[in-house]
Amino acid sequence: MPERIKTFKEFYPYYLNQHCKKLTRIFHFAGTLLVLGVIIYVLQSGKERFLWYIPIFGLGISALSHYIFEKNKPTSFQYPVFTLMGDFKMFFELLIGREKFKA
Repeated sequence: MPERIKTFKEFYPYYLNQHCKKLTRIFHFAGTLLVLGVIIYVLQSGKERFLWYIPIFGLGISALSHYIFEKNKPTSFQYPVFTLMGDFKMFFELLIGREKFKA
């Protein structure tokens, strides 16, 4: 990447490009779904000890997909906040069909 990205609007096309393989998107979707599930469970049960699952599901599953399928570094190392925003945006776009899992 030539220069530092300054806005999420600039970042998101780059983010999608770094997540172009179907299995990467599936892993990210599953990881984000699990994170949301943990948050809902903790809010309903009050069992905060389960919050430690969030980085495992949110970062672990996603990073694994980059190393195995994309063969690139996760964007979270360089753009942590934008990447978190991108994860949720891509999740909801996949959920409603605006974005595709690709072939």
